[in-house]
Amino acid sequence: MAKKSDMFEEPRCSFCGKTEDKVEHLIAAPVGGVYICNDCVDICRGQLTKQDEVSHDEVALMPPEQLKAELDKYIIGQDEAKRVLSVAVYNHYKRVNYNLRNAPKDARGRDDERTVAERNAASDVELNKSNILMFGPSGCGKTLLAQTLSKILKVPFAMVDATTLTEAGYVGEDVENILLRLIKNADYDIAAAERGIIYIDEVDKIARKSENVSITRDVSGEGVQQSLLKIIESTVSNIPPNGGRKHPQQEFVHMDTTNVLFILGGAFVGLDKIVSDRLGKTRIGFGSEIHSDKSTDEVLPKVQPQDLIKFGLIPELVGRVPVTVSLKDLKSEDLVRVLTEPKNAIVKQYVKLLDLDGVQLEFDSSALSAIADKAIALHTGARGLRTIVENAMLDIMYEVPSDKSIKKIIINADTITDGKPPKVVKDAA
Repeated sequence: MAKKSDMFEEPRCSFCGKTEDKVEHLIAAPVGGVYICNDCVDICRGQLTKQDEVSHDEVALMPPEQLKAELDKYIIGQDEAKRVLSVAVYNHYKRVNYNLRNAPKDARGRDDERTVAERNAASDVELNKSNILMFGPSGCGKTLLAQTLSKILKVPFAMVDATTLTEAGYVGEDVENILLRLIKNADYDIAAAERGIIYIDEVDKIARKSENVSITRDVSGEGVQQSLLKIIESTVSNIPPNGGRKHPQQEFVHMDTTNVLFILGGAFVGLDKIVSDRLGKTRIGFGSEIHSDKSTDEVLPKVQPQDLIKFGLIPELVGRVPVTVSLKDLKSEDLVRVLTEPKNAIVKQYVKLLDLDGVQLEFDSSALSAIADKAIALHTGARGLRTIVENAMLDIMYEVPSDKSIKKIIINADTITDGKPPKVVKDAA
């Protein structure tokens, strides 16, 4: 039998344990013996308010000329591509900021529950989103351009390889997981994620195998393109908070993709031939050119939607990426500049690393040319430069910290091409 003192125990808050005489108010719940004090109510209210708050900060935007100037600090060459991207990105985030400034608020100062698309429909002017498609050879800077844009604009960024995606219900990664990755990179700030950039690489690998609609499933090709349509345009996606497949009992994160900028990229090998064939067929009569002698760099800027459809992209997806950007193959002189000029240039990084050990590092012009020529021979573009330099610097980085007599190291072409030791200058003492 319970003691009398237990039966008449003084009420206390079920959360913090404070008794009635220690707080201003103690509220009893309908269930017997459960209480909450005014202090814990205030804490709960603060937590709920924090969760309900939506960031209305506009994207820090800069004019296209300034945006290109910032890109020039990190990316060598591709001037025309940077111009097109700067204009497209400026117009996109100008539209985003306009929507934020004109978004109706409810009584608590938050956005109402309508999507941006629905609010645009109620306005007299609708500003549509222009997603971007970049094509060019491997290692020409497609991924770096997308990453650098997000860094300059200070917006969340997510990147995914299209070849890992499959239709919902098949083994692979759901398209919605792209949005989850963006949310995670935005530290779970949904409002910030809704203004982010998603880069989908290797889009050319999910092209249809032929222009004819297949009667069989193409779960990693046309099926993925169909799945991408809804999130690329404007929709409120229901995303499993921990990834994986959806099931009815699972709670979802809701995200509006209307203001998310999608940049699609790929090498699109063979697209230049499709364009050349189309251009050749337009010439009729004497002097017509059946086969074009123009280089890939000259042909790709002339890409039209019908060329992308013939390559294997479905018309609906082509219509959702109206801005096309052609990137050129990097020449030897471009790769030398990549090695030395950007703020994060590989040579600058190694010079700094050895400087921290009190050693001066120098790459002569022959070494830089040899690195560039080797990358071109391997068909890796700028992506392969770091690997070539890493291999050449391995022995040096291993020995220098232990040998305090080394004062200067000079890398020449023989070190790069034949693996010969560099010239080492030691302290005379």
